[in-house]
Amino acid sequence: MEKIHIILFYKFIRLSKLKFLQKKHLKFMKELGVKGRILIAKEGINGSISGTKEQIENYKKELTKTHEFSDIVFKEEVGLEHPFRRISVLIRDEIVALGKKVDINKKADYITAEKLKEIYDKNKEKEYIILDARNYYEYKVGKFKNSIHLNIKTFREFPEALKKIEKFKDKKIITYCTGGIRCEKASALMKSQGFKKVYQLKNGIITFGQKFPGTYWNGKCFVFDKRLVSDLNKTGETISNCYTCEKLSDLYRNCRNVHCDKLYTQCKSCQEEFSGCCSQECFKEFQKQCLVKATLNQGRKMKEIEIRN
Repeated sequence: MEKIHIILFYKFIRLSKLKFLQKKHLKFMKELGVKGRILIAKEGINGSISGTKEQIENYKKELTKTHEFSDIVFKEEVGLEHPFRRISVLIRDEIVALGKKVDINKKADYITAEKLKEIYDKNKEKEYIILDARNYYEYKVGKFKNSIHLNIKTFREFPEALKKIEKFKDKKIITYCTGGIRCEKASALMKSQGFKKVYQLKNGIITFGQKFPGTYWNGKCFVFDKRLVSDLNKTGETISNCYTCEKLSDLYRNCRNVHCDKLYTQCKSCQEEFSGCCSQECFKEFQKQCLVKATLNQGRKMKEIEIRN
C-alpha cells in the first residue's frame, strides 16, 4: 500500500483577489488529485493537504512557483490513508481565528527546536514559562515537559485567558502550538499587552517531535483532521484517560448524542458499549434519537407508497 503524505503550512502575507486565488487553487488541487483544506484571507494562507509522495511534491512545486509563496515552510508527516475526505478552499476573515486584531509584524522572536532541546538538556526550562497556546483538549493528550496551559476551548479565548498569567509579564516565556501559526498571533498579542520577553517555537510541535523524538514531548499531538492525534513518529506514550472508564486512551471522538456532541477521549471497549456516546445517559438519549429518526423515515416511506398508489 502506497503511503500517504500529509503537509501542514501557512504564511502571513497580504493577499488580494481572494476569489480568483480560491478558484485557481481549487482547480490545481483537483488536477493533482490531492485532498485537504485551505483557508485564505487578506492576511495570508493556512492549509493542510494529503496525497501520494508524487502528488505532494507536485503541489509544493506548484505553490512555491508564485513569488509570494516561494519561501513557505512545509511540515510533513506520513500515514496509511487520507485524513481528509474532500477538497475545500475557503475564504475567511482570518487564517487562524483569534477574533482580535494584532500586528503580525510585531510577533515574538523564534526559538528553534534545537535551542528548546538545549534548554531542556541543561535543565534550564524552569527559567522559562513554557506556554501551550492550544486548546485544553489538545494539551490533554500531549504536552512539553513542565509546560502550562490556559484551559481554553478555542483560540478566540486566548486574549481573555492571558489575564491568568499577568504575573509572568516580566518572565521569559516560550509559546508553542502544533505548527506555529497560532503562536505568531499569540506572541504578537502578548507583546502588545506588556509581556516583555516572549519567544515562539519555530515550526511548532511537529518539527520538534520529528527532530527529537522521545525527548521532552510527552504523549501524542492533536491534529485537526480525521486522525485527531499524531504520535510524532510513533514515539509518544498515551497520557490521557478514557472519559468513561478512566483507562489510558488517546482515541478522540464526538458524542453521538446531538444534544451533547462533547469532544472526549474514550477507549475502544467503551466506544462499543455505549455506541460512540460518552455516558449511559447520552447512550439512552441517542437511542431515542435513533427511534425518532427511524419513525420519521418510515412515515415518509408510507407517504411515498400512498402517493404512488
